[in-house]
Amino acid sequence: MNYATIKKNDIANGPGVRVSLFVSGCRHHCRNCFNREAWDFSFGQPFTDAVMDEILAALAPDYVAGLSFLGGEPFEPENQEGLLTLARRFKERFPEKNLWCYTGFSFEQDLLTGAVGNPDTVRELLSFLDVLVDGKFIEEEKDASLLFRGSANQNIIDVPASLKAGHMILLPGTWQRKMGNGNIHED
Repeated sequence: MNYATIKKNDIANGPGVRVSLFVSGCRHHCRNCFNREAWDFSFGQPFTDAVMDEILAALAPDYVAGLSFLGGEPFEPENQEGLLTLARRFKERFPEKNLWCYTGFSFEQDLLTGAVGNPDTVRELLSFLDVLVDGKFIEEEKDASLLFRGSANQNIIDVPASLKAGHMILLPGTWQRKMGNGNIHED
C-alpha cells in the first residue's frame, strides 16, 4: 500500500483537529475529483511500520479528536490490510478517539454485501470505524454548504449502529446539517 499524504492538523475531514491519512489508489475516477493524483496506486510513498508509528505519535495530543482515512480509496482491496492494521493499533491505543473513513463505495450495496475485496477484512475494518462517509463524488450534486462531504448523494453513517442493525443508519442530527450564512442549522 502507498499513501499520498498525511495531514497532522486537519479540520476538514471530520470534527475537531484530526490526523488524516490519504491512501493511494482509486478505481472510481469521479469527475472533478479533488485528489486525482491519488488514483494511481503507485503514487506517493510506501506505507511502512515507521509511517504507522508517525501517525500514532501525531494522534497522541489530547487536542486531537481522531483519525480519518481518505484517498484515493481506502476500501480498494490493495489498501484494506494496511488500514486494518492501523485501525487496530489506533483503537487499542486511543479508544476514546474516533475513526472516520471516506469511501466512494456504497455502504449497503458494496461493503455490507462483501462485493469489495476480502469480505472478512472489510467487515473487520468496518468494525473499527465510528463514521463512514460513503458514495462517489458526483459533480452535479456538489454542494459547498454540506458538512464533511462534497456532494449531496454522500451519506454520513453511524457505523456501529448500522452494523448492529444490518443496514445504514445515518449519524444523527448535527453532521447531516448544512452551513448557511455562516451559521449551522438543521435540515
